[in-house]
Amino acid sequence: MPRKKNTVGGGNQTNINGLGFEQETTLADALMEAGFILTPTNLIYFGKENVGKLVQKMHLYKDFLEPLGVDWRDILSKRMLPDDCFVNYRDKTVYVIEKKFQSSAGSVDEKLQTCDFKRRQYERLFASIDYKIKYIYLLCDWFKKPEYRDVLKYIKDVGCDYYFNEIPLSVLGLPDFTSGDYDEEN
Repeated sequence: MPRKKNTVGGGNQTNINGLGFEQETTLADALMEAGFILTPTNLIYFGKENVGKLVQKMHLYKDFLEPLGVDWRDILSKRMLPDDCFVNYRDKTVYVIEKKFQSSAGSVDEKLQTCDFKRRQYERLFASIDYKIKYIYLLCDWFKKPEYRDVLKYIKDVGCDYYFNEIPLSVLGLPDFTSGDYDEEN
């Protein structure tokens, strides 16, 4: 069965220090290409250490929050569905990754301006289990145009972040195999 084309990441251009987000693969594929082990239940291992969990869309609620006793309906008026989340057990941070790709003017322009509200909603959602939130946009080169200068500045000013085409592993709080913090015995 041919792979369904997506714009979320990875591929043969991924290097060991970054997650490339090209056309043929996902965040899960990119992590595995970087040497991480992904179980069928989306747990992520670095050597023998379970460093986190990869969750998407509604799985954030069903597979991560509900088992911890968090019912989103008690906290939010509407469920939010992130493109990807990496739950990092090492630094107790949920990295919410929203992927925005565009090749002509459209509604994504306004969606970029909602990051502060969404980050605050995620902070409320994760407060009872003591997890921090990092809200990150993964953007295509379209958003490098001068007319996005103000919105890109706003994203940073409100405590969110963005990257173009790839996210470095260090941004997700993941160890770098080339830095020496990988212990074969671990």
